[in-house]
Amino acid sequence: MTEIDAKIDALVPAWLHLPDIAEMLDVEVTRVRQLVKEGQLIAVRRGENRALQVPAAFIDGNKVVKGLVGTLTLLRDDGYNDEEMLDWLFTPDPSLPGTPAQALSENRGTEVKRRAQALAV
Repeated sequence: MTEIDAKIDALVPAWLHLPDIAEMLDVEVTRVRQLVKEGQLIAVRRGENRALQVPAAFIDGNKVVKGLVGTLTLLRDDGYNDEEMLDWLFTPDPSLPGTPAQALSENRGTEVKRRAQALAV
């Protein structure tokens, strides 16, 4: 396990496998893979078998958390890679309060996007 893997594991409280997400979203696993490929979800290889997994906080019942896709786009435009985005999304921000991922799940996406936009300055 690399240093970044250990940090991400410490920050992200729960993970989901792609087949589980497909079931939750009521789509085929290939559709979930397409969401990852399109940058609408972040998946990392974890565990003994290095299976792709997505932070559970990115799924809200039967849909992707509102505001996540736009936030990921902003961060990517700011030059962040997947690991850096996960680090930013799951690191507590006292000005929110909580983590940006929590704020997104609580429908406070405007605040999260504002902070993501400020990173580019």
